[in-house]
Amino acid sequence: MPLPKLSKLELQIMEALWSRGPCSVREIQESFPAKKRPAYTTVQTTVYRLEVKKALRRVKKISTANIFEAAVSRAAAERRLIDDLLGLFGGRSRPIMAHLVESGALTLDDVREAEKALLKLAGEEEPK
Repeated sequence: MPLPKLSKLELQIMEALWSRGPCSVREIQESFPAKKRPAYTTVQTTVYRLEVKKALRRVKKISTANIFEAAVSRAAAERRLIDDLLGLFGGRSRPIMAHLVESGALTLDDVREAEKALLKLAGEEEPK
């Protein structure tokens, strides 16, 4: 099953599960910064929508609280976001790479790691 598209709030909820492990809706809600914390019912509704999308699942119930865990890995969600971003550029990565370089977000170490990955993918030896 393909990874569902996730909204910003859904990604924030998933981030709480990826970093904390299995959580209740209350624990997820409390993981948000106090000043920008969504209402409990907003988090609850979004968690149930993520469950329908199969991005998370209920693992147990403690008293009246359901405990949820991520059913989708962080890496898979990141790949989906990057694929969506590339889709906006017609699959071209150069505009994205140019922006990363110009903004200083891409370091020389990042470029070296990318080169190693590309060489490995191509089946060649790493440069010396």
